Amino acid sequence: MYLDTLKTTGDFLTITRENEFSLEPSQFILANGTEVKVIDTGVIEFSPNCKTTKDIVLSSAVHGNETAPIEICDQLIQQIIKGQLELKQRVLFIYGNPKSINIGQRFVDENLNRLFNGAHENRSENPEQVRAAKLESYVRTFFTSVEEGRYRAHYDLHTAIRGSKNEKFAVYPFLHGNPWKKSQLQFLLSCGVNTVLMMSSSATTFSYFSSRQFGADAFTVELGQVKPFGQNNMASFEATKQTLIALISQDEVEYKEFNASDFELFTVYRTINRTCEDFSFPFPDSAVNFTGFGKGELLATDGETQVFADVDGEAIIFPNAKVALGQRALLTVIPMEVNENFV
Repeated sequence: MYLDTLKTTGDFLTITRENEFSLEPSQFILANGTEVKVIDTGVIEFSPNCKTTKDIVLSSAVHGNETAPIEICDQLIQQIIKGQLELKQRVLFIYGNPKSINIGQRFVDENLNRLFNGAHENRSENPEQVRAAKLESYVRTFFTSVEEGRYRAHYDLHTAIRGSKNEKFAVYPFLHGNPWKKSQLQFLLSCGVNTVLMMSSSATTFSYFSSRQFGADAFTVELGQVKPFGQNNMASFEATKQTLIALISQDEVEYKEFNASDFELFTVYRTINRTCEDFSFPFPDSAVNFTGFGKGELLATDGETQVFADVDGEAIIFPNAKVALGQRALLTVIPMEVNENFV
């Protein structure tokens, strides 16, 4: 039984990796009164024995080769179980795709972060589709098993395939006309993230699911570039780690006063999908996220169709020529300023 090992070492990551597809649910109480629920492989919930006001989801390994966020969450989970970190808020940790962690790949059969918010409906052809449905149900239960009106947040932690002009950046899901929150930008800034991309349409990402379905403050947070286990400079993630610790271990967290000049904000200009087998980019693999192009410069070739930049400064995000047919191969973005839609 894994429970004795978990209580002793706090090493939920190793237990998860040894049980790729399922893990018998269990629960126990820490010496400080915190209730621990193992819900499934890679899914563990902590409820402190005090009055709480916030329900926080911290997910990583939605892409299994993005190791830095996995290591951050592993450290936090171990500290909580060993009694080194005392919680003041409920928190649900998720390692999204355990099998892809073990093979060191982005995914096994299908990109898990394209399977949320209905994209997996009535589909169970591969483990990722099954996993997406389960993860949605665990988040739903976590948010709805307590009284209404509590604060909800979901930070889905990633690292990007490519480097970026700004090492760390975040994606703010489409809010369907609701205002963006300056307080969330301040949280991100405290994490070391000052570049934020405002989405302009619905998505099938994990963070959009929590935002749309439960009104959670939710982000996809890109903390750097993909590297294997053991090769991450964890010192570069210390601000992120300490900000997350404060979020879950304090009643309220004070951030510095908002200053628009602290941020680089972008809005999506357009999405370029791969529709043909013959799809390519004119720029090298070394081209980083937020690289800008001049009007009329070639951005992509999709079969016989060439796609050119429409405006000066149109910049690339998440270019991936190897996505499945019909999926997004590239986002382009343009700068934006803080306006009346920020509160």
